[in-house]
Amino acid sequence: MRGHLPRLTALAVPVYAELLSGVVASVIGTLWVAGLGGAAVAAVTLAGTVENLLLGLVLVVASGTSVRLSHALGAGDRDEAARTGRAAWRLCAVGSLALAVPGFLLRDRLAGVFLDGEAAARAAEYFAVAFPAFALFFGQRVADELFKGAGDTRTPMRIALLSNALLLLLDPLLILGAGPLPALGVPGAALALTLSRAVAFAVTLRLRGGQRRQRGGRVWRGQRGGRPGTGGVGAAALRIVRAGAPFGLDFTARMAAGAAQLGLVAGFGVAAVAGYGVGYRVLLVATMAFYALRQAAAIEAARLTGAGAVDALRTLRRDTGRLAALLGAGAALLSATLAAPLATLFTDDRAVAAQSVGFLRMSALQLLPYALVVALGGVHQAVGAGRPLVLAVLAGLGVQLATSAVLSGPLGVSGVWLGPAVGAVLQLVLTVLLTRRRTVPARQSEPRNRTQPHPAVHVSPADGSPVPGGPRRGRPVE
Repeated sequence: MRGHLPRLTALAVPVYAELLSGVVASVIGTLWVAGLGGAAVAAVTLAGTVENLLLGLVLVVASGTSVRLSHALGAGDRDEAARTGRAAWRLCAVGSLALAVPGFLLRDRLAGVFLDGEAAARAAEYFAVAFPAFALFFGQRVADELFKGAGDTRTPMRIALLSNALLLLLDPLLILGAGPLPALGVPGAALALTLSRAVAFAVTLRLRGGQRRQRGGRVWRGQRGGRPGTGGVGAAALRIVRAGAPFGLDFTARMAAGAAQLGLVAGFGVAAVAGYGVGYRVLLVATMAFYALRQAAAIEAARLTGAGAVDALRTLRRDTGRLAALLGAGAALLSATLAAPLATLFTDDRAVAAQSVGFLRMSALQLLPYALVVALGGVHQAVGAGRPLVLAVLAGLGVQLATSAVLSGPLGVSGVWLGPAVGAVLQLVLTVLLTRRRTVPARQSEPRNRTQPHPAVHVSPADGSPVPGGPRRGRPVE
């Protein structure tokens, strides 16, 4: 049987382009803000940190949506697929209100907790624009995952490229001003992000509407009521949350550990912090590939789980591990050998460059186990082994921080750099041990009649929409 590498690659490459375009736009946007002074940079940095924390909650809904939708389509349960789509939008609406309204009302207090003076004032101005527009961010993530759950990762990539291209255009116009446009400063950065997201979301909704018109307004119709015990939209919402919770917890834990790691680095001076920042941005180019593979593996594993394809799940795990090992080893080699020239691309300061080189060379030790943990995590979480995976990650991150703190004494900042490598190795060991018996789903579908066609989802080459059961055509879930 042909391996899964072509399918994984086809799903992962667009996701990587999507993620990387966001990183590039963020870095360039920070450069525009840097011209406004330290207070502006601090304000935008805080805003980005807050959004990352909120993203952990958004990922619960977004990741859960793609996993549950792919599972339903793999099982040929079109009613469940439709329920999943409706439940995802309702969770999006509730979540947007629950996060945006308190954030807007408490924006001054939120800014004051972390900053003071002019920096706090600028951060509050940013939040005044960003929080009311939070629904755009949440809605786009849900829409993207509905496409991905149906096997289409190219449409979200195109939308992300559009959004980030608009952001690159609007940032200098609204931050610094041009012609009749006034210089809005930090609020201009928030407005540029909001406008780029609004246009992208409008295009996304238009694409989905176009698909409905293309298919003459037809909807998928399967067994009325779906499988016994599946419940209604409320039950589907709970299934989304359960499926997505491990993804959200994993992301939030890593963000928290990163903040604590930065605190340890800060004890060694400004040059160490700046070097860490430069090295971290360089590594994003590699780590985004790991997370792209993770999304692809989760989508495919959920589909195979729904179809009850146990043997295919085993080979998927094997192929995901092989591809992750290749990516991790390649990233480690490049990080170790090209650390110096890469650092000089970002800074002319010798002290900062030296810290960045030290960080990149030490990080080469963690990239291979890190790639395996991240990518295989997509498979494990999709088949219901998310809880042991989260436990492995939490334990590994805890050991990472403890190791960094202990080794920072005798080894200096190099000891801090070594902590993530120790933590990544432990995460991999614990992941293998705790998920050894969960390579395949605990609950498998009942064997189907061999004379019946396999309900795997075929993807239309014309628009990427799923075609459950082969010849009969359907459309993506609304």
